[in-house]
Amino acid sequence: MADPSSYRPAPGTIPTDPGVYRFSDAHGQVIYVGKAKNLRQRLNSYFADPANLHFRTQTMVRTAAKVEWTVVQNELESLQLEYTWIQQYDPRFNVKYRDDKSYPWLCLTWSDEYPRVFVGRGSKRKGYRYFGPFGQAWAIRETVDALLHVFPMRSCSTGVFNNAKSAGRPCLLGYIGKCSAPCVGRISPEDHREIVEDFASFMAGRTGQLTRKLERQMTQASENLEFEKAAVLRDSLTALKQATEKNAIVLADGTDADVIALAEDPLEVAVQIFNVRSGRVRGQRGWVADRADDGDTAELVEQFLLQIYADARTADTEVASAIPREVLVPVMPASGEAMVQLLREERGAHVNLHVPQRGDKRVLLDTVAKNAAESLQQHKMKRASDLSTRNRALEQLQATLELPTAPLRIECYDISHLQGTEVVASMVVFEDGLPRKSEYRRFVIKSFEGSDDLRAMKEVLTRRFRRLLDDRASMSDEAEGGPVLVDATTGAPRKFAYAPHLVVVDGGEPQVAAAAEVLEELGLADEVALCGLAKRLEEVWIPDEEYPLILPRSSEGLYLLQRLRDEAHRFAITHHRGRRSKAMVESVLDDVRGLGETRRKALLKHFGSLRKLRAASVEEIALVPGFGPRLAANVVEALGAQQPGEAINMTTGEVLPGRP
Repeated sequence: MADPSSYRPAPGTIPTDPGVYRFSDAHGQVIYVGKAKNLRQRLNSYFADPANLHFRTQTMVRTAAKVEWTVVQNELESLQLEYTWIQQYDPRFNVKYRDDKSYPWLCLTWSDEYPRVFVGRGSKRKGYRYFGPFGQAWAIRETVDALLHVFPMRSCSTGVFNNAKSAGRPCLLGYIGKCSAPCVGRISPEDHREIVEDFASFMAGRTGQLTRKLERQMTQASENLEFEKAAVLRDSLTALKQATEKNAIVLADGTDADVIALAEDPLEVAVQIFNVRSGRVRGQRGWVADRADDGDTAELVEQFLLQIYADARTADTEVASAIPREVLVPVMPASGEAMVQLLREERGAHVNLHVPQRGDKRVLLDTVAKNAAESLQQHKMKRASDLSTRNRALEQLQATLELPTAPLRIECYDISHLQGTEVVASMVVFEDGLPRKSEYRRFVIKSFEGSDDLRAMKEVLTRRFRRLLDDRASMSDEAEGGPVLVDATTGAPRKFAYAPHLVVVDGGEPQVAAAAEVLEELGLADEVALCGLAKRLEEVWIPDEEYPLILPRSSEGLYLLQRLRDEAHRFAITHHRGRRSKAMVESVLDDVRGLGETRRKALLKHFGSLRKLRAASVEEIALVPGFGPRLAANVVEALGAQQPGEAINMTTGEVLPGRP
């Protein structure tokens, strides 16, 4: 790899103007394209201390052998040039969201005399009209099959069409009413194209006018005593409504929009996009891509918008449908108004790019965000379940932390509280790189009250490892041939009998020092390895070291530590929320006459939360075992006297109903 200093531009030679830059390797291949408002400031950041760069960025600058730039007049021009160069050079270090093999489209061969409909993938041809892409090929094929009853257009290949034309006999679809059989002259090219136009209108979301058209034709046929034709139109109308109902109405105002949301972690980003046409979800796509650098969400949104609408420039008749009138995003892109102007130029019409704050559009954006988070989680689980990947992660941790063996059992600890109240801790266990949920443990901090994470960490680790030593002492009395890891009377495994190979704490140097002190006091420092993972820069701290370890961002070992830390945080937060909800219910119901601790617990278990309890009626509460109408009325009265007030959304200023 090249030394970045060998091709660094001389001081003062880089302009301070906005522009686009590209890094090339020793063979002249462009490997990265970027833009900047200030070229000098941005490019100098690449030649700073490599240790401060994202691992992928480090690899890029060491792979490159040359950097060039082009000065432009404004940010819009830099966006356009960056867009063009990414399309032209396809740089390997730019984030790529594309996945042509996974998402099919629907095509109408518009330029043919008798256009056909088919589902395909890959590159697109000029002169054809495309819809989608769609999430699953089977779903769009099923929709097309239903629509051919309503719009009997040609769907056969050129070879089948020509064979039927030569034989003078249509294929099976012509006999069962799914094709108007233009191959044998049953319909003129003009009438067939009218059917194709109706099909295209339906796919574009204009279903209302088609429904009204069929209803008028059915009524007219009935009035003319053409009952067979009316029955066919009735069946077509039913099929059209069934196909329409498959897409749930999400926006009542008939909006045409693309809704985009992201889910991120330090290594990867998942993107989901819902295509909404005429208020209905017509398509859904998703990607999971490696992060190229430490760019924030605004920069990721900008890169995604540039790539997702890349086909709009080359499409001929469908530019307007490729870029809708409205694009909903979680945050505005880094380029702001310049991106809006670029989309408007590509579409040739107005484009509204904004972040919804309330209403149905906000709800839909949250739904897309949930899908993105689920997609990222599924991707992580798939990656974690791979045996070779897990082995590589454990081997990397063994080498990095200088352990005698691979850490087959790892325990991670996290502390959770709300301003020093309801302080709890979690212990999660991974064995062979996978979660062992039966070994998870929760702790309630008992020795003090208030906010002191270090003291809480000491208490948790002391309780856990003192229990380990106690179990070992009892086991030595039970067996002489070695430790007994199961209870002799029940056969169940002892809760804390297994010693971990590695303990991970959520935090940096202070948390690691506190944990090391506990292990030293209990005489386990030489037996149990210890490290901490700090969130800010994903640094790995080990005891008695002045500086942390910086693992490569692409390291499977770092990925495993992150999963441990995130799982411990999730488990602790869940425990904390449960205790806080229980405490709120008990505090509200303390003064209810006849309601003791047992009945309070029964009430909480039955309704699950204070919100559901507030919404319950006297009759519903009376159904709880141990409650009668009088006690239920007392509970409702107590809850009514302590109704929560209004709350304010500090981001939007919206007045919200109070939440318990």
